[in-house]
Amino acid sequence: MIERYTTVEMGALFNDVTRMSTWLDVEVAVVRALADSGVVDVKDADIVEKTRPTIDADFVARVQEREAITHHDVAAFVDTVQSTMGNDSARYVHYGLTSSDVVDTAQCITLVKAMDVILNEVKDLDAALLMQANAYRDTIMVGRTHGIHAEPTTFGTKVALWLLQVRRDVVRLKDAREAIRVGKLSGAVGTFSNIEPEVEAKVCQLLGLVPVSATQVIARDRHAQMLYALTTLGATIEQIALEIRHLQRTEVSEVFEPFATGQQKGSSAMPHKRNPVKCEQLCGLARVLRGNLVAGVEDIALWHERDISHSSVERIILGDSLALAHYMTRSMAKIVAGWEVNAARMRENIEASFGVVYSQTVLLALIDSGLTRDDAYRVVQELAQRAFAERISLRELCEKDERVTSALSPETRAECFDPARLVRHTDVVFSQINS
Repeated sequence: MIERYTTVEMGALFNDVTRMSTWLDVEVAVVRALADSGVVDVKDADIVEKTRPTIDADFVARVQEREAITHHDVAAFVDTVQSTMGNDSARYVHYGLTSSDVVDTAQCITLVKAMDVILNEVKDLDAALLMQANAYRDTIMVGRTHGIHAEPTTFGTKVALWLLQVRRDVVRLKDAREAIRVGKLSGAVGTFSNIEPEVEAKVCQLLGLVPVSATQVIARDRHAQMLYALTTLGATIEQIALEIRHLQRTEVSEVFEPFATGQQKGSSAMPHKRNPVKCEQLCGLARVLRGNLVAGVEDIALWHERDISHSSVERIILGDSLALAHYMTRSMAKIVAGWEVNAARMRENIEASFGVVYSQTVLLALIDSGLTRDDAYRVVQELAQRAFAERISLRELCEKDERVTSALSPETRAECFDPARLVRHTDVVFSQINS
């Protein structure tokens, strides 16, 4: 995992000590379930629980030394556990199991915990977006389509729509969490040849998992579903970050990501620079999440009852994707909470296109007056093009054009250029985010 983008919470979940500790949790739970089923003496299960080794850096180092001999990580782990325990009861550790029983089940425990960390972080992003949406509910700005001025909207509406998208992400994250909250202990090819189904059920109950039918491994569509949920969350964050990058451009100057004035430096060469570097970073990291999703989907198809082509991939993409998603969510929550909004500049930019953002309202008013749509369209299109070419407001041109003044009353003409009328239905989206 890349230290730069790994939060403390995720780093604690994805390290060798935690990984082997979770393996051991599964192994000990199996011995206890075997004892409950009468396969193993209860005294042996008690001894295994009491003498289970402490998993620390020294233990991990000994496993790695053993793996250099066995060339098998789980076999080296089991050997080290048993030798550390040093008693006859240790022989029941890994009894009837195959490596994937332990690795896959333990990995799902970790993935569920990681998803909980992300879901908890998304709450802060939700709260920040909700606060800003309500704060700027009536802050009028120009809406852009294809990067070109379209019609007025409000900044609060823009933020509210982001919030609704984040909440859809939460639904996907929760669904993926449940899909991955599973375990299997059904043996080499999933037939329960040496472990009874009730043992699997008992262990999963102890570990907070749901037992699922499987081959030697848990089906990887579950992991791909999790990666997809993380990727769509990343895409939502990217969408917000990309918009801020556009709105922070010098020619626009409407919204700025946080900047520590007097401390932060935007450029090593140009003191005036205030670049949207954090948002650019998040857009880049979203690309990594998408790439990891592709690898995760390709892990679904394995040979027969299993191969290990997925294993090397997952050692990279699962922890990294979860860490990136957490880092990105936390970063975006801070950006949203601390961004700077220039409402005055937003109003200026509406007029920067000489009022052509009101062309549709003039068009419809002319249609209502009796003109055909095509005739009305050509009148407004001509005036809008003149507004750009001559740098004169569309309203002024309309007031001087007999085709408009003869068709529309002064009151109607004034209404056409009232931005508040165009954003009068903001309650539609805000009723959804505040419900």
